[in-house]
Amino acid sequence: MDPVEVACNCGAVTVEVNAPAIQQFYCHCDDCQRAAGAPYIGVALFPSAAVRVQGDTEAWTLRTMPRRRCRACGTQLTGEVAGGGTIGIRGERLPAGAFQPQFHIHCRHARIPVTDALPHYARLPPEFGGSDERVAW
Repeated sequence: MDPVEVACNCGAVTVEVNAPAIQQFYCHCDDCQRAAGAPYIGVALFPSAAVRVQGDTEAWTLRTMPRRRCRACGTQLTGEVAGGGTIGIRGERLPAGAFQPQFHIHCRHARIPVTDALPHYARLPPEFGGSDERVAW
């Protein structure tokens, strides 16, 4: 796989990824909603060892997830999943066509219903140690 590079809005920070995504999904948790100022976000999970951040970033945690953003422009770039050895990169930062989500998670916190063909898990899906409980819009 060729490395994928994403950048913040001002270009001061780049993130290079040298592995394919483990999973791609939409997260509706209340932590992501508050951090992003949006009803949900797209996330692509990568192995931590495959992600290299260059540039001046600042770490911050709103509630539970440590995140990194560009110190100059504030663009949110990554989130570190606790105990998972994975780094989430915001889906909109990936090159066009690279973000291909497979499901929605934490839909019990959803602010707006999203109707699409993807599964909508109330909490976490089985592959993340959760259950198959889903929501129906």
